Amino acid sequence: MAHQAAVPLAEGAWRIPTVPGPWLNTFVFADPSDAAGRAVTLVDTGLPGGPKHVLAGLAAIGRQPSDVRRIVVTHAHPDHAGGAAALAETTGAPVAIHGDDVSFALAGAGPRFDPSTRGGRLMARLGRGTFPPVAVAEELTDGQVLDGGLYVFATAGHTPGHVALLHGPSGVLMVGDALMNVGRMRVSPAALCFDARRCRETVRRLADVDHSVLAFSHGPAVDDGGALSAHLW
Repeated sequence: MAHQAAVPLAEGAWRIPTVPGPWLNTFVFADPSDAAGRAVTLVDTGLPGGPKHVLAGLAAIGRQPSDVRRIVVTHAHPDHAGGAAALAETTGAPVAIHGDDVSFALAGAGPRFDPSTRGGRLMARLGRGTFPPVAVAEELTDGQVLDGGLYVFATAGHTPGHVALLHGPSGVLMVGDALMNVGRMRVSPAALCFDARRCRETVRRLADVDHSVLAFSHGPAVDDGGALSAHLW
């Protein structure tokens, strides 16, 4: 199967695969208030090798690097923040991440894994995972609304500052790693979380968010008509 540079999710919303298949995704959301009709926000940046795929995806939807107005990182793990420094340099766009993950982005190292779980203790032996340090221009907060109608939902647990985002104009709810759709839809595995119990708790708030498409960093999107709770509980 040929690698798809960009996959439409809804009007003004695209998924850019940074590895073959839907297993590690960057997202692009258009800003309908932009008079020129070109401004976009990037959400997540893949591993350090991801930027070449992101730039190809932008080109596939008719955008230039200079059209990127903001880069949002859902959380400070290498597969999400790994390409942020390079893409910020290429696009000139500021990087935004929740305040509770800023220190990890600046250090270029993710938070520790949950020591209360066996999987977390095993993951700790492998190390936290490093990536090029990211200069953070903006600290996101819960309930914030970004340009283009992007709503920020703090969903701590996978990391202290993990966020999900709703693109209001398209109805796409991008859940980062709060949920994954690999094999089946599920809450982020405990072994990959900073606080597995809190992740299970905070993800429940997403069931109350009105949306039309559920988009995952890991796995294909689901056109679920907003019925997230039917999938999980």
